[in-house]
Amino acid sequence: MSAVAPIADGRVHVSLPELIALRSRVARAPAPPVTSRVQRSGQRPSRLHGRGMDYAESRVYQAGDDVRRMDWRLTARSGVAHTKLFQEEREGRLLVLLDTNASMRFGTRTRFKSVQAARAAAMAAWYAVRGADRVGVLAFGGQRQLLRPQGGSRGALAVAGALAAWDALPPGEDESLSAALQRAGRLMHGASRVLLVSDGFAVDAAARGRMLGLVAKAEVAVLTVADPLELSEPPAGRYPFAHRGVHYDVVLQGERQRSDFARSLSEGHRRLDELCDSLGLRHRTLDTSADPLDAIVALLGTARAR
Repeated sequence: MSAVAPIADGRVHVSLPELIALRSRVARAPAPPVTSRVQRSGQRPSRLHGRGMDYAESRVYQAGDDVRRMDWRLTARSGVAHTKLFQEEREGRLLVLLDTNASMRFGTRTRFKSVQAARAAAMAAWYAVRGADRVGVLAFGGQRQLLRPQGGSRGALAVAGALAAWDALPPGEDESLSAALQRAGRLMHGASRVLLVSDGFAVDAAARGRMLGLVAKAEVAVLTVADPLELSEPPAGRYPFAHRGVHYDVVLQGERQRSDFARSLSEGHRRLDELCDSLGLRHRTLDTSADPLDAIVALLGTARAR
């Protein structure tokens, strides 16, 4: 008897049409900044702009732009100051490191963390290719898959398709973050940036050392996905849960009981926050009912000196 394919409802399982439709949301966001990225730790530099290179486009002048690159004709025509951008043939590469451990298949509001993580990864892909970067995904945990970086709309569509396909597969064994980071270090494929999307429960004692090694190779940002129940102490009441087809209730009444329950549920994002703070990594927390776009723009849309 063949297994029944999961229903891609966008709540418990990833919906491919929704991931593709997120392109229109990203198109209305502020454009990714175009900045120079210098070579780091033997990597090839990514998108570069400057004098002596091919003209790429003009955009609205931003504070700090070199006035010697002003596009005076477009400025005169539009009445708005514009700057010329110049582009080398080399592209930037973003690798999304996606947590697919069992803890991600949990949700009390709107959707599972696994579905929200896929939505965030898809938005990151659309945002990256909009800035002329290539984008790929490395899944760790229940799925251990790699989609090598690709550019343009085809690259973002490939990411969306992979996210939906992996979500529909039977999950395998969990994997620690340190093991995932070690694998990522070997499979960078020239990535200049890495975005970790996780709920933090995979963080282990060895993760900090592995993260330091990854930071030496690329710019790393972290998006923590959390259910609202993991972010605040729950009010007293009866909470129905289901796990692997088994349904049960958790009754929370006393203050001590609710506090212990909240502490257990918040352990993942607290460990990941502590890891990011100790290494000075840019990070944001996203709950399962929120729009990921603001967090993606905050993590990927602000230039940092390299």
